[in-house]
Amino acid sequence: MSAENGMRYWDPMPHLDAVIDSLPQHGLRPSLDQICQGKWDERNWRNVPGPFYGAMTDNCWVGRLHAPHHVLYGDDIEYEQEFLYRQPRTLAELQDVLVAMQEDPWAGWACDGDSHWSLNLVREWWRERGRLREWITAKHRRWIVSERADEREAASGLADYLAYLDGDLADHLRGYMFFLDNGVSPAPLDRVPAL
Repeated sequence: MSAENGMRYWDPMPHLDAVIDSLPQHGLRPSLDQICQGKWDERNWRNVPGPFYGAMTDNCWVGRLHAPHHVLYGDDIEYEQEFLYRQPRTLAELQDVLVAMQEDPWAGWACDGDSHWSLNLVREWWRERGRLREWITAKHRRWIVSERADEREAASGLADYLAYLDGDLADHLRGYMFFLDNGVSPAPLDRVPAL
């Protein structure tokens, strides 16, 4: 399969320093090490493959205030930790995600996903999408009728995640897999890996 526009991968990592310099500062300039202290083995399984992921984040529900098209809440113990359901694809999106990450008082986000994800792990994650769809659907059913405004708002993010899961995510993952394998985004005529 040749690379198409949707299978392009934008690597946010070369832009981190510039975007961190532009973040709102609460005292001293934040460093990447201060923002990204999460551990791979503690990551939430709902995170979309990519460089950024939520691990042992706080559950204060601030992520969607800054990155509503990227951050959601939920885990298996109903603690509702934050996770990333869409990787940033532009400088503006990267800034939104980093601001959301910066607001986590536990610094439970991480940015070392590229050193952990492999083609096989991405495929394994993709094979579990039925489990993810079931979780999204059940959580959406509960939150869309909630008396809490923040849960009803988060339900819109769940609907967005489901649409992404059933839409462009497969192409984005194939572009990311090509990047993992080659260190560059696929060009229009490049063959991308299959999921």
